[in-house]
Amino acid sequence: MTENLTKASFLEKVFNFENNQAWSFEGKVPAIIDFYADWCGPCKMIAPILEELSEEYGDKLTIYKIDTEAEQELAAAFAIRSIPSMLFCPMEGQPQMANGALPKAELERIIADVLGVEK
Repeated sequence: MTENLTKASFLEKVFNFENNQAWSFEGKVPAIIDFYADWCGPCKMIAPILEELSEEYGDKLTIYKIDTEAEQELAAAFAIRSIPSMLFCPMEGQPQMANGALPKAELERIIADVLGVEK
């Protein structure tokens, strides 16, 4: 299951940007963070794909969702200008951003290549 994040839960589970200047991932497993809005057509297209991936990868991967309308400060902190935008957070190294409604095969490739997670 994907999990919706608020600013408070983001600071706790992903990255506390209020206390740290340099990226420091707080997660226990790699994560994908989907920046979306309820009115966004492409966001609605990829939502079921993200749910599928969440089930397929189980506890090897966490998928979070951030409503850019409700959490404008988080969207601004990551300079989100178009949605959907996804932030891929590996356990080590810097996160990588991707924009647009990516097909499932491309998401699986990124999960393997960037996050180092296999099914």
